[in-house]
Amino acid sequence: MSGEASRGPRGFDTRVANIARMNDYFLGGKDNFAADRKAAEELLTIAPEIKDMVVENRRFLGRAVRYLCERGIRQFIDVSTGLPTRDNTHEVARSRGPGSVTVYVDSDPVVLSHARAILVDNASSSAVEGDILHPRELLERCREDGLIDFDRPVAVVILGALHFIPHSDEPFKKVALLRDLLPGGSHLLLSHAVFDDRPDAVTPVEDVYRALLNRPGENAARTLDEVRPFFDGFELAEPGLVPLRGWRPDKPVNTAPPKGIWMAGGVGRKP
Repeated sequence: MSGEASRGPRGFDTRVANIARMNDYFLGGKDNFAADRKAAEELLTIAPEIKDMVVENRRFLGRAVRYLCERGIRQFIDVSTGLPTRDNTHEVARSRGPGSVTVYVDSDPVVLSHARAILVDNASSSAVEGDILHPRELLERCREDGLIDFDRPVAVVILGALHFIPHSDEPFKKVALLRDLLPGGSHLLLSHAVFDDRPDAVTPVEDVYRALLNRPGENAARTLDEVRPFFDGFELAEPGLVPLRGWRPDKPVNTAPPKGIWMAGGVGRKP
């Protein structure tokens, strides 16, 4: 295969695994390549439950967005969203909150290309470049985009992205700055991997992602209590920061802690 042939649209190198495409593979999508599948399968060898975790993460997103729509939120900023799939933020929001608008924010050119292609005829949704490590610039891009009115409450969605950001990048400080820049009544919708029940998986899973992100020696693993400070300054909605399946389930669930899904999620409101 030639160098050009091994690259996707606009020069994307399909020989290098991409986290967004790996998640697409976990979800049963088709927008992935051999390198993505190889890295994904390596993770599944370490922790087969990761595929279920990705699925549950999407289900949590749907429930949380519906919850926000019921409380009158009509503006969503979805940060590091990953490749578009079914039941995206803008689809759920529009179905439950007429007039809702959504801006997707990502620094991954693969994600931006797909998102813009899907949203090309959608006047109520758009995609801009940015990332959570630069919250002021992120919000400015959304302001320039014109869809978001920052005189009204906004919901910021950060779904399973912060657990890729190492401590050295000060993610808590970045989320706190984002919070301070949002109008009162805004919400944070967040999910994060937590290793309380799988401490044995920390090193091998982190090793895979460190290699993908070219961040040797960096650590982003956190427990449930270590994730909780992301919600400092927010009023957590019931039932708080909990395992994903336990957050306002559509159907009654067993009261025992869900096993095999070591991800937690929650929704907080800025007073």
